[in-house]
Amino acid sequence: MINKKLIKYTSRLPLHSPWFIVILFSFLGLIGILNHSMWRDELNPWLIVRDSKSFGDLIANIHYEGHPVLWYFSLVILRKIVDNPIIMQIFHLAITVTSVAVLCLHSPFNYKQKFLFSFGFFPFYEYLLISRNYAFSMLFVFTFCTVFSSRKKTYVYLAILLGLLGNSSAYGLLVSFSLSLTLLAEFCFDSEHRQQYFNQSQKFDLFLSILIIIFCFISSVYILTPPIDSYLHGGLNNGWIVQLDIRHFLRSIGRIFGSYLLIIPAHKKWIDLIVCALITLFIVVLTLLKLSKKQIPLFFYILGTFVIFAFTYLRFIGMPRHFGHLYLVLIAALWLASYYQDSPVLLNKFSIRPNSIAFVNKWHHIALMLILYIQFGGGIYSFSRDLIVPFSASRETAQYIQTSGLNNEFIVASRDANMAPLSGYLNRKFYYPELQSMGSFTLFKKGRKDVEHDEILSQINSLLKNQDEQKRILLILNKKLNVKRNDLKIVPIKDFERSWVDNERYYLYWVDEA
Repeated sequence: MINKKLIKYTSRLPLHSPWFIVILFSFLGLIGILNHSMWRDELNPWLIVRDSKSFGDLIANIHYEGHPVLWYFSLVILRKIVDNPIIMQIFHLAITVTSVAVLCLHSPFNYKQKFLFSFGFFPFYEYLLISRNYAFSMLFVFTFCTVFSSRKKTYVYLAILLGLLGNSSAYGLLVSFSLSLTLLAEFCFDSEHRQQYFNQSQKFDLFLSILIIIFCFISSVYILTPPIDSYLHGGLNNGWIVQLDIRHFLRSIGRIFGSYLLIIPAHKKWIDLIVCALITLFIVVLTLLKLSKKQIPLFFYILGTFVIFAFTYLRFIGMPRHFGHLYLVLIAALWLASYYQDSPVLLNKFSIRPNSIAFVNKWHHIALMLILYIQFGGGIYSFSRDLIVPFSASRETAQYIQTSGLNNEFIVASRDANMAPLSGYLNRKFYYPELQSMGSFTLFKKGRKDVEHDEILSQINSLLKNQDEQKRILLILNKKLNVKRNDLKIVPIKDFERSWVDNERYYLYWVDEA
């Protein structure tokens, strides 16, 4: 009955209604996320929440992850509702659907732009199907843009959103920092806005808002700071780059290109790096000129792009989920521009003629539509690929283990970092040779050591000898076994190689004493 009513209501919606986009996105998103096979980066946080012994232990474990606490605290609440990682996927779907709904219902973009953005690579794939903390960035940035006008009366709503954004991810913190400085710049240099705020705001509103932002930023930085014994430093194991490296500089610009046009230039080919850098420069200059009549959004676009670019160059080159925040900065800057009247200050200062701005607006529109079309194509392709080729072989492997009655066997699994999906799906721990103990999630810290296959078999041999009741061991590897031992009988069971992530293909063996 509910389905019939929903179909009847949906059929009445005009195709150009923003609700049509939201409902279609929700329907396809539900299909996609229930089909998606989760990988280690999705299930490792779930396992940290599941298997941390106390709240203090949870905080200590999060320290090694390179992420603030918001996503983990959300998982704590979700586990109290349903102790199954599928609820994490449903929650993630809700975050992304809400983000798209906020954009479609409240942003100043036209219908075509909203449609293309919603089904683009980042909203329809990277921040939808892969359940991680980065989807919070879309939600809080878009909500910030929606309630931006509230700053004329109170900054508290924006401060809360900035605090949440800053505690969602390291890149969320960079965007939040940029938005905070943008608010500060407007407050300091726009006397009319400042006077209007003081006339309408409540007592202590400004003090409370600043306190919220500072507290949230400090807590985020504290959690993001890795412990001394973390040898990956939250995944940032290359240190700081303080010298000038032209190739690396162009690679970092290539991340801006990738965030807009989804192509990562080959870092070994100078011609690729230079061409992509020139195209990026062209798009950035067009955007700067487009925003030149709106100084505050212009300030945010420059600051937000520069801060993420600087982090990319100095610390971490990043993956699409990371530098996708550059794309969010572009969208947010254009959105915020709708709140401001045109100001000729910069145009007059640089003697830019009005007909030149009309020319810029035309070409910026062309560039923006090109970006949106490419993002749309990337989103449809990536979403469809995930329906056909499993992102990880984890779910198929876990289902085989369960249906074959193998889940109660003593399991040795390696490499530990790639076994988090299986531990999450099977809801149990394994013996990890890297730890020489039982475990589920992986923290890259002192006490953990990567091992080769011969060492794994040596540990299995010791386990078989030291445990009288242990007759055989189920061995799970993420690479085919490449060694043999005369004192062990090793029988292959089944291989699971259908996986987009090449190091999450699984190989099962029985191991017994010869």
